[in-house]
Amino acid sequence: MIRAIFFILWTIKEIKAILFWVYLWQLKEYHHKRFIDHFRTAKGKKIFSNWLFLIKIGIFFLSLFFSFRILVYLLLVIYLLEATRTLFSISKKRIKAPIFTTKAKLITFLSFSSVFALSIVGLLRFSIFNFVTFLLAADILTPLFVGFFVFLFQPPTLIFQHILLEKARKKRNKLKDLIVVGITGSYGKTTTKEIISFILTHNFKVLTTEKHINAEVGIAKTILEKLNDQEVFVVEMGAYERGKIRQVCKMVKPKIGVLTGINQQHMAIFGNQENIIKGKFELIEALPKDGMAVVNWDNQFISSKLKTQNSKSQLKSQKLKNIKIIKYAIKNKNEADIWAEGVKIEKEKLSFWLATKEGEKEFCEVNLIGGHNVYAILAACAVARELGMSLTETTQILREIKPDFGAMKLKKGINGMDIIDASYSANPDGVMSALDYLRTWKNKKVIVMPCLIELGKASKEVHERIGQKIAEVCDLAIITTKDRFKELKKGATSKGMKNENVLFIDNSEKIFEKIKSFCEAGDVVLLEGRVPEHLKRLILKEK
Repeated sequence: MIRAIFFILWTIKEIKAILFWVYLWQLKEYHHKRFIDHFRTAKGKKIFSNWLFLIKIGIFFLSLFFSFRILVYLLLVIYLLEATRTLFSISKKRIKAPIFTTKAKLITFLSFSSVFALSIVGLLRFSIFNFVTFLLAADILTPLFVGFFVFLFQPPTLIFQHILLEKARKKRNKLKDLIVVGITGSYGKTTTKEIISFILTHNFKVLTTEKHINAEVGIAKTILEKLNDQEVFVVEMGAYERGKIRQVCKMVKPKIGVLTGINQQHMAIFGNQENIIKGKFELIEALPKDGMAVVNWDNQFISSKLKTQNSKSQLKSQKLKNIKIIKYAIKNKNEADIWAEGVKIEKEKLSFWLATKEGEKEFCEVNLIGGHNVYAILAACAVARELGMSLTETTQILREIKPDFGAMKLKKGINGMDIIDASYSANPDGVMSALDYLRTWKNKKVIVMPCLIELGKASKEVHERIGQKIAEVCDLAIITTKDRFKELKKGATSKGMKNENVLFIDNSEKIFEKIKSFCEAGDVVLLEGRVPEHLKRLILKEK
């Protein structure tokens, strides 16, 4: 009887564990470097350093040397608690599970089947004590079981990807008149893509990669399923390692390449800053002789790289000598081909003068929030000009953009508070831009954000700099993860922010209560990066 109870409780708990590990692998896009980097974060470390896991490890080693019956009862209590918590999580729809793609289904099924089969063998052949020890071992080794099947699927996955990409490449090659606009960078890709598409759709038949699709497989599927008689294909390209953007370019053959900006994002995966730069410049190097590169000239990594293009050790300069390079800027206007003057950032819109080195000048007013959108608009206008659209035409089209168009949205929260929802994603430049936008409010200003991940050796310096900026703008900072809280707080307090106004709180209800007690009607809260969804529902009065 006790065996059956043990087995049922363990099975309930094991289902949750396997779903979590498949979810985590999927979240990291089955990329082993991203997966490993997760365990450098506070959340990742907690997976193996929590008291429950350590107790299980202790019981396991004790069971190897001693057959104490109390260990069986202790484990029974542990699995009863875990099974109860699992059932509660399922009832509240809080269980972490993957999106059940074919790959995720297979990994989940095989992981559970193998563990379940082994446990059945143990149930039939072992004594109660050995059976319990066996289940405990399977429990502890669950991450290895899931990881084994993830790696087992890598070879067939790569073969499938190669076939898919080759099919997409052949289909794209048949579309001789298709103009492909490729967009990459450490930040600003999605906004730039959306604005380019919005403008071009008025004059061309346009296909655009969907919001979350920027990797080779998703782009290939878009080509095979949706690319038909369109005149322009706007493609966002993301990557976590060198060679990936080059791979996408071989498939889509871009004629226009937009480089939005480069920073330290994903340095932990790329290895160093130089690899990030080289990885992003693969788009520019892939352009044909009659191609055009549109680059953010205010970005120091881009401008420095292009200024040293005559050095073969720095860049494949021969290719770049043959292509047209259009530089856009807000700060470095003297060296730019297209730039913005008199930028005015207001609560619900942007306005500025759009100018070119040919002497054109148009006033631009857009229903978008945040200064980062100016760069996206400049890039979009440069692309539209290359395709025959005038500045007058593009500025008129931009007036049609609705307020909910951008990645950063202004919403109404509880008690008359304003909420800036910038929770789509987070990177160093995006945080800085959101804080600049926050300056437009006169009342109290609060930021809620997690520490940024995958920044590698640049992480400490980046968080200290963000802390300094927070001190300049905000009255209260609530940080939801612990990874670089110390450095962020150090930066904030070094600029005069009070210790008690830079807080680490990882519980949604507690964050909500703190904001309620601190803020009044007319105050503003910036939700930056992936803050808890439960908090968003509370503060926005959503169900």
